[in-house]
Amino acid sequence: MSAKLFGTDGVRGTANSYPMTADMALKLGAAAGRHFRRDGSNGHRVVIGKDTRLSGYMIETALTAGLTSTGMNVLLLGPVPTPAVGFLTRSMRADLGIMISASHNAHQDNGIKFFGPDGFKLSDDDEAEIERIVGGPITPAQPANIGRAKRIEDAGGRYVEYAKTTLPRGTLLSGMKVVLDCANGAAYKVAPQVLWELGAEVIPVGVAPNGTNINLDCGSTYPRHCAAKVLETGADLGITLDGDADRVIIIDERGQIADGDQIMALFAQRWAQADRLQGGVLVATVMSNLGLERFLQGHGLRLERTAVGDRHVVERMRQGGWNLGGEQSGHIVMTDFATTGDGLIAALHFLAMMMETQKPASLLARSFEPVPQMLRNLRTAPGVDILSSDHVKAAIDAAKARLDGCGRLLIRKSGTEPLVRVMAECEDEGLLAEVVNGIIAEMENVA
Repeated sequence: MSAKLFGTDGVRGTANSYPMTADMALKLGAAAGRHFRRDGSNGHRVVIGKDTRLSGYMIETALTAGLTSTGMNVLLLGPVPTPAVGFLTRSMRADLGIMISASHNAHQDNGIKFFGPDGFKLSDDDEAEIERIVGGPITPAQPANIGRAKRIEDAGGRYVEYAKTTLPRGTLLSGMKVVLDCANGAAYKVAPQVLWELGAEVIPVGVAPNGTNINLDCGSTYPRHCAAKVLETGADLGITLDGDADRVIIIDERGQIADGDQIMALFAQRWAQADRLQGGVLVATVMSNLGLERFLQGHGLRLERTAVGDRHVVERMRQGGWNLGGEQSGHIVMTDFATTGDGLIAALHFLAMMMETQKPASLLARSFEPVPQMLRNLRTAPGVDILSSDHVKAAIDAAKARLDGCGRLLIRKSGTEPLVRVMAECEDEGLLAEVVNGIIAEMENVA
């Protein structure tokens, strides 16, 4: 193994290509089982959830074989959201939780995310140890100690009931008309059920998965479809999730899109007013808009920035004792209720605020005016390090100088795809476009 297995959110890649092969999934299962099965007892268990990708069957089976070969008992949850795996890992006293999903990526990709017994994603140390074990011989269990596997039929129901309990007692959504886009993904059953049981009129979209249509022209990465449906039906709100339902984008009654920054701004302000925002701090990544930071400062609150990835957000929240964070892309992390981003629970709390205030979504989903922001992605070839080029470095330095005092520039490699992302913010939109396009042009010359 030459390349590092774990990225910013578990192991991810194209199905049936390294590292997303059945052979590697088997080795990862065996290595994780060996790492977490620290004694000779037979009481160790792992829960496995997945989204609706065709390759999920293959990876689920291979993981199960690897885990049971080292003595772990496997509980198969079927299609459930990523946050449900975090919840059920802890709720069912499992030693390990695994989610098979590539989140917002297209169907040909897949991934493996690991959760510890506390329901939080694994630490860097745990991931490094699993990767070390994968690279060597893995001692199997004795024949009498091989693990068992069984399907858990009520996994989705357990999560449905829990999601409803996160709302204030007595909260109902009666009279609320909601378009719900589940991205043909993991929440296609549980999300409509939660909203309907709470009394909402649900107009479901993206609830017919076929193994290859997950995130295809739907979901949080393609909110236009949901927005059009909101206008067509006269709905009060649109909720659009991604493939594993750990992200949410809100659509107001006018068809306007509110990203994670706007949702976090609303929650932070209202939680602070209710004395619920721990430390007066919101944790978000370097991608969050400068307008969010200014909004928080105007309310006496602070934005704590981290590297990109909800895992980094959660780590910083736990270190600081803070209870609200997330990403512009729609991860909303509320550690009072969940161990990772939870698109459905975040949407429920937005709806509860609408019911409590009797205000339309358009008034709640626009807390601040964003500073103009431009993001461009450049796909890179394997082995090409564009950022090491002297010409690219010079272009970046020149761009930083031009933005000094009036904006900011962020350039990073994606942790989940072979992309370099170039993002800048500036009040002067002409300068903004010049800066970003100039850097991309230099990168394209190198690529």
